[in-house]
Amino acid sequence: MLIVITGRPASGKSTLAVLLSERLNLPLLSRDRLKEGYLITHPQPGAQTDLHIYETFFKTIDLFLSNGISLIAEAAFQHKLWAPKLTPLLTKTDVKIVICETPPSLSKSRFETRRLNNPSRKTFHGENSSGAADTLIENYENLHLDAPILHVDTSNQYKPTLEEIIAFLKNKFA
Repeated sequence: MLIVITGRPASGKSTLAVLLSERLNLPLLSRDRLKEGYLITHPQPGAQTDLHIYETFFKTIDLFLSNGISLIAEAAFQHKLWAPKLTPLLTKTDVKIVICETPPSLSKSRFETRRLNNPSRKTFHGENSSGAADTLIENYENLHLDAPILHVDTSNQYKPTLEEIIAFLKNKFA
């Protein structure tokens, strides 16, 4: 099975993905962590870095799934960019999507706090201004694929609750 955790930047995807990975005993593949690992080794990113990470991310997902390993994949999957790679997986494995949602103003506030409290974000993700947050957050388009989708309000507590999210994910896979 493939569990996709997505949502606009600073919507709580990574936090939820880590919790689900621990609770479901599934490996977690984070697009941001993959990029960070690459940039540790290649500190001078080239113009093709994002494309390389995008391709590597999906090769890794395919490697896991083709070897019978279920996983959680987490990224800010925008429909236009990510659907071409996710759609073929719908016929290969059971896919469930969890979309983390917050009001844009809260995502912008979280983004700014993260940027100020974690200077390495600039190095790894180019988060050097709050203007970048405005563009990324305002222009974000959620995934809309033919797979079970659960929308989760991550503004304060999880709504639905973490237990309800887990029940949704286990429903078809049990």
